[in-house]
Amino acid sequence: MPHATIVGGSIGGLFAGTYLRAIGWEVDILERARNDLASRGTGIARHLELEELIAKAGVTATDAVGIFVNGRDGFDENGNIFGCHEFRQQLGAWNRVFQPMFDAFPTDNHHSGSEFSRFTRSSDTVEIETGDGRTFKSDLLIGADGFLSAIRASVAPDITPHYAGYVAWRGVSHEQDLSNDFQTEIFHRYAFLFPRFGQLIGYPMAGEQGTTAPGKRRYNYLWYAPLSEADLTDLLTDADGKTHDYSIPPPLLRDTHVTGLKKLAKRHLPPLFREAVFKAHATMVQPIYDVDSDQIAFDRVALIGDAAFVVRPHVGTGVLKAAEDAYVLSQCLKGATDINAALNAFESERLPAAKNAVRHGRRLGAFIEQLCEIPEDLPENDLDRERVLRVSGRPFEHIVSYDLW
Repeated sequence: MPHATIVGGSIGGLFAGTYLRAIGWEVDILERARNDLASRGTGIARHLELEELIAKAGVTATDAVGIFVNGRDGFDENGNIFGCHEFRQQLGAWNRVFQPMFDAFPTDNHHSGSEFSRFTRSSDTVEIETGDGRTFKSDLLIGADGFLSAIRASVAPDITPHYAGYVAWRGVSHEQDLSNDFQTEIFHRYAFLFPRFGQLIGYPMAGEQGTTAPGKRRYNYLWYAPLSEADLTDLLTDADGKTHDYSIPPPLLRDTHVTGLKKLAKRHLPPLFREAVFKAHATMVQPIYDVDSDQIAFDRVALIGDAAFVVRPHVGTGVLKAAEDAYVLSQCLKGATDINAALNAFESERLPAAKNAVRHGRRLGAFIEQLCEIPEDLPENDLDRERVLRVSGRPFEHIVSYDLW
């Protein structure tokens, strides 16, 4: 029976492991984190394609996984609606995908606290070593270890994240903490705002434990704002003076930056939307990066999810992309007698789709990256605010199929 070792025990790794087991492979997943990953992540868009891929993994949700919205509403600087786009969509929480996938995978084969150290290859095997001295001999190594992938650094060291020139502030509020006016006028909407030189998206999401009961739900916002590389370095520096690479854990974010965010909210957001920032029980910041690869299949090594490509969150397909990568990889390997030929077939199918997604994300974020006040100030990009409502948070394939440009 063929054996695969997957480095990265988050959603992409779990999808890959589950699909490979379904076609007769033995699988071990190595996850460096010792703590429960289910507590990580915020809101995500749940696309129909994702629901189909979850079902193909044999996983059935046992509770509510998200909240349906009927469309997107664009708000101007005074809080008035300037445009609407009808599109029924389910908005959920990241952990409501992760937890069922994690529960479905055999506990004995998911190794938490196992950090990848190095690997070596022979003609027919890959030998993976962990920091605690364990060795896994496999037919295939899959890198599903995120945008700072150690596997990608081993096989393609020239492919590194590129900073886009802006960050995404994120915050989550409890529904009961928000005013009656917010709950009545804003909470149920998938809202798009364009504060100067940026963009804010807000939407409802299920509460803790997946509840969608009124009064117990949560509200998630994502605010893109430009930030120079020098200011990014300061943002990533904690109170002890340590500068973190690429991102900073939320507890280490200095209070001065959260205070500065609230000042921006008071200056640039309509009064009701300020609540989303001021009443968030958790605030985090995500510097925006691209990873654009020219190769994701190597000798007995494959990259999937953010280890292969990082698409800006404007597109809203990070979880879907990881699941699609995992499924296509499993189908290419199904019954294969030549693993490298199967990996080449996987790369041929997934590379063009991923590159289109990266370009789509860059287009949606270009006006922020180039310090334009609103999308219309970058006419060569052919994106106005109403078009942004239509094409954000959707796979690039939807944009082409439905001629949404």
